[in-house]
Amino acid sequence: MLCGIDEAGRGCIAGPLVVAGVVIEKEIEDLADSKVISEKKRNLLFNLIKKRARYKIVFCDNVMVDEKGLSYCLGYAIRKIKKHFSGCEILMDGNSSFGVEGVNTMVKADAKVAEVSAASILAKVSRDSYMYNICEKFPNYSLARHKGYGTALHISEVKKFGYSSIHRKSFKIKSLREPSLFG
Repeated sequence: MLCGIDEAGRGCIAGPLVVAGVVIEKEIEDLADSKVISEKKRNLLFNLIKKRARYKIVFCDNVMVDEKGLSYCLGYAIRKIKKHFSGCEILMDGNSSFGVEGVNTMVKADAKVAEVSAASILAKVSRDSYMYNICEKFPNYSLARHKGYGTALHISEVKKFGYSSIHRKSFKIKSLREPSLFG
């Protein structure tokens, strides 16, 4: 049995890193890399995956990312998923297992392997939902629009309002190197 793993939020400047592992139990059509599927279709597939697969979703919040680093957080999440799916073959999207033994990797697996595509969708929808749900707590940051990624809009908001408690302060963006933003 194969467990596919993928992540969402690796390159964000705000919010959590989310890693999902999926073992498909009943066929799911139209799976693909979450980045090439519309939001509406992702949400439909998210619900279908939850009905037809076993899964584990791991959140590493922005504080953990800042304190431990992305590589540590990815390794931590992969270990939790691997333990949850002990006995399964594990396939991670990308070219690194982040130091976790017994994990196979494949570049673009999220576009080639159904289990990894499903994990990509679960991770992205889970993370996007989280960002939508915290919008009201951070009204100055348009989180529903950019979901914490470093878009021009988001960077301009950080320049204007500074970092909030949801931001990854360890992510140093050239245009944000003014000392007053790192308090």
